[in-house]
Amino acid sequence: MNCEKGADQKMTLFQLMNSDIKAKALWLYGSDSRGDLLKVLLTDGTFAMLMYRFMQASHKTGLFPFTMLFNKLITWFGGCVIGRGADFGPGFVLIHALGVVINTNVQGGSHVYLEHQVTIGAEKGMAPVLGNHIFVGAGAKILGPVKVGDQVRVGANAVVLEDVPDNATCVGVPAKNILKEKQN
Repeated sequence: MNCEKGADQKMTLFQLMNSDIKAKALWLYGSDSRGDLLKVLLTDGTFAMLMYRFMQASHKTGLFPFTMLFNKLITWFGGCVIGRGADFGPGFVLIHALGVVINTNVQGGSHVYLEHQVTIGAEKGMAPVLGNHIFVGAGAKILGPVKVGDQVRVGANAVVLEDVPDNATCVGVPAKNILKEKQN
């Protein structure tokens, strides 16, 4: 699992925001044309995505009053809770933001797509680490010190409590890799 952290650290705030908006347009409309990018700016979750990037930049540069302000804007107007230290690479997409809760210690790679009511939470101070190209379905939970590999899909309402290998599709409570089961 390679979270491509070096890539997002070299990107400017506006490059990260641009990558997030383009990724959402491609996800929703299959295109990043000017019209589709404009539509994305008006969709659910985009405000929270943009405020998250401002919060992340403020946190990394030590501007903690702004970090707190953006954190509260995400909650009040974005309908979700994202911890101040949560760190995602380029292409972070809140498909629908309502009810999303992300712990401050969560680390994520590039192209992480989250549906509504998703919780990515810590257990005893240990938080999940997500790879690249992850989709998390509505209502899913990823909890504790788990590692989620690259190219993973977590189904709606699944509860991930154990590490997930690359290229897995997990469903159920607790979540099981259905691709592995099909191979057996």
